[in-house]
Amino acid sequence: MTKRRTLILIVYAPALVGDDGRTLAVVHGIERALPGVRLEWELSKAGRPIALPQRDGWLAEASVRGKFPLLCNGDESYPVTVTGWETPARQNAGGQPQFEVHVELPLDATSIAAAADLLDGVAEGARAFWGRATPDGAALDIAYQIAPTREGPPSPTRGLPALKLFKDIRAPEIPYYLGWLNYWSDAAARAIGFPDPSRDADLLSRARHTERGGWIVRLTDTPLDLDIPSHLEALLRAYERFPEIGGRVPQR
Repeated sequence: MTKRRTLILIVYAPALVGDDGRTLAVVHGIERALPGVRLEWELSKAGRPIALPQRDGWLAEASVRGKFPLLCNGDESYPVTVTGWETPARQNAGGQPQFEVHVELPLDATSIAAAADLLDGVAEGARAFWGRATPDGAALDIAYQIAPTREGPPSPTRGLPALKLFKDIRAPEIPYYLGWLNYWSDAAARAIGFPDPSRDADLLSRARHTERGGWIVRLTDTPLDLDIPSHLEALLRAYERFPEIGGRVPQR
């Protein structure tokens, strides 16, 4: 049986502060981007969807406890899921606790068409520093840029650069890595020097501003597939253009 390909979104944001409304804003952002999708179910331990008639209140109560439990759309033939968690300061850039949001859905014509709006809604809803949306295949290659090997440092594939662990990056606004679609908050864009009109004409042709002053930047017109030479070249060019990403610039 062929494994269904998925689109994976991850955004990195400041830690939750009680029920600050961000988890619900993320859910609403997904539902706006994907008309007809309602994230009103949780998953049982057996993996079966359970309806949540009071979803918003349930989500608010969980947020007070620093939780973003896994929600889904209740459709096992087209599963859309979102969840989130806090990570401790010792694991993160700048020694600050963070809140991560993870969204996964099938990679098909619908999700590809909605991907920019989806990343925008999730990232802005979470008030994220930065984030990305990437097909699962390319996401695995990118993960090797950070994952330490048994011998020590990461050993990336395809000539991609090795990146520092999150905790070794100087500030949370600096993206840890790149993806197919990239969300950079205004602070993140300034930290990496984007945009520079003289150097970023190609990226700007596939970029758009967000309501909060950030950017959605698309590396390739179609979903990132590193078996396609032009896609790998686009990713390598972007890493070369933004050496701050992944902590590859010496600490000042």
